[in-house]
Amino acid sequence: MRFGMFVPQGWRHDLVGIEPARQWKTMSDVAAHADAGPWESLWVYDHFHTVPVPSEEATHEAWTLMAAFAATTTRVRLGQMCTCMSYRNPAYLAKVAATADIISGGRIEMGIGAGWYEHEWLAYGYGFPRAGERLARLREGVEIMKQAWTTGSATLDGEHYQVDDAIVRPLPLQKGGIPIWIAGGGEKVTLRIAAQYADYTNFSGHPEEFSHKSDLLRDHCAAVGTDFAAIVRSANYNTVIGATDAEITDRLDAIEARVTPYLGDDGAKSFMADYRSSTALGVGTPEQVVERLTDMKQRGLAYSIHYFPEAAYDLSGVELFEREVMPALQ
Repeated sequence: MRFGMFVPQGWRHDLVGIEPARQWKTMSDVAAHADAGPWESLWVYDHFHTVPVPSEEATHEAWTLMAAFAATTTRVRLGQMCTCMSYRNPAYLAKVAATADIISGGRIEMGIGAGWYEHEWLAYGYGFPRAGERLARLREGVEIMKQAWTTGSATLDGEHYQVDDAIVRPLPLQKGGIPIWIAGGGEKVTLRIAAQYADYTNFSGHPEEFSHKSDLLRDHCAAVGTDFAAIVRSANYNTVIGATDAEITDRLDAIEARVTPYLGDDGAKSFMADYRSSTALGVGTPEQVVERLTDMKQRGLAYSIHYFPEAAYDLSGVELFEREVMPALQ
């Protein structure tokens, strides 16, 4: 199994209490840890407003961070899970990504999806079109990026995007262009787009749903004539790991206490529900997490990407994961 980790960027209230002037140092320290360690990739989210509720707390912009990490790391691959197609013109996005790939020495991954966070769409003046239109934009945008990264220019007279010999030079350093991760598990459209264009997919990491989506992806690949086995399947996991049950409880309590001043008691309890759920595959002792991920590996999960809510404040959970989980699965 291959492994990636998210860098805290504020979106999930994971930089609260850290002054803005210190936040870049915090993020870059986590990135440097990943770069020096066993991780294959580091990731950010592409969002503008915090969750679970919009607030005035920091949310740092994804592609600015891509360029910064490209310049300040040397080995680890760099991705977004996932870029929202409609937040940037796709020809412009192809140019941005190609430039970041040059800066990084050929280490950029393109995570891309249709987008869902209505509040920030409306706040930034993007409207919030129906799901079908957002997915149509995704399909057209991926086609533009594929053209741009393989030929150096793109032309498309689409329903939503029109580009006429848009030049994207220099090409990305990666032969064949930047790897494309199609994020989302929409059964009729998203997975069909993935079957046609994706090098990687990213959808639900819960066992039964993952298997179901995988079967559908296989069917779509057969329908469009692509190789299902060539697409690497990934999933994301909220991860809080401790040597004992008592340590896990202490870690979860500390996270809840940290966000409570910003979310309130009820909001913090709701925020923590996913972590305290019995279905939280990434929360547990090393032995428990290895057992769950081993099952996922047998279902075809080849790449797991882990979000550690403590990372900006305490890397000991990350280090425990590196010592005891990763070697058992790699």
